[in-house]
Amino acid sequence: MASRKPPSRMDKRREAEAVEAIEKSTGTKKTATKAKAKTTRRKVKQAERKRLVWGVFSGTLREEARFPYNERAQAEEKLEQLRAKSKKLYFIQPIKELITDGSAQPRPFLDDDDDLPPAKLRRRQSAKEDREETPAEEYSDDVDDRDFDLSDMGMGDGDDD
Repeated sequence: MASRKPPSRMDKRREAEAVEAIEKSTGTKKTATKAKAKTTRRKVKQAERKRLVWGVFSGTLREEARFPYNERAQAEEKLEQLRAKSKKLYFIQPIKELITDGSAQPRPFLDDDDDLPPAKLRRRQSAKEDREETPAEEYSDDVDDRDFDLSDMGMGDGDDD
């Protein structure tokens, strides 16, 4: 198949100038064959409002408590209580939380099951009961797990020095 060479930019420009000259001489403007590009308006996103709060975390990054930004002293007091209770690592870190309806409240500190809402408490108790009802499989001593020779795999007893 013979491939056709595309026209150069200069050739296209000459053609466009020739069309413009013809339109000027005749006084009528030809309608463009291409449709105008549609302009779409996008909804402008409002900036998300955030606020800074202090979070008390354990060494495993579990959040222990949250305090408003102006209550740093209470956060440090909670930190000292946790450190005195155990030798684990605890630290304070600022958290940026999203303000949804203008009245975002810090999450409460929950450390006992009785502080949980009743629905969550029932689910947690039923999960504990389910775990207790299903016993783990017991290991039977009459089964010999080493019914094949490990020496060919290089995993023997270590007696063949």
